[in-house]
Amino acid sequence: MKILVQRVSRAAVSVAGKEVSAIGAGLLVFLGLEKGDDAALAEDGARKVAGLRIFEDEAGRMNVAVGEAGGSILVVSQFTLAADLSRGRRPGFERALPPAEAEPLYDHFVAALELSGLSVGRGVFGAMMDVSLVNAGPATFWIDLRPKAIETGSGPE
Repeated sequence: MKILVQRVSRAAVSVAGKEVSAIGAGLLVFLGLEKGDDAALAEDGARKVAGLRIFEDEAGRMNVAVGEAGGSILVVSQFTLAADLSRGRRPGFERALPPAEAEPLYDHFVAALELSGLSVGRGVFGAMMDVSLVNAGPATFWIDLRPKAIETGSGPE
């Protein structure tokens, strides 16, 4: 699971020229779902996003989560985050979760965010979307969650 988070002043999603969702200040979240991702990982990702302390406190330090800042979240499914660009010039999408499996997991991720009490908007799964945003900062954060079964590397035992 790959999650790109942008702190925004505003963001909106349009499909076929019609705005389908918009938020003011908050987080624009692009969600890339990969083979091996599951409901538990989606819940972990939602908790991570909801708890990110990337809004400024009174001292001007990033120390406040989106809910504490009174912000909203807009979640857009983006399978291209699962692209393999390691060879050639055309992206490969072998890692991407097939749409029939990805859509329920996208819905689960959004539901987990909503359960935390946040106001959550969403894009239209599988649609060609126009996403507009004003990145506040700019502040952009990359979260790469890997299913436990495919984590690599060794650590302390």
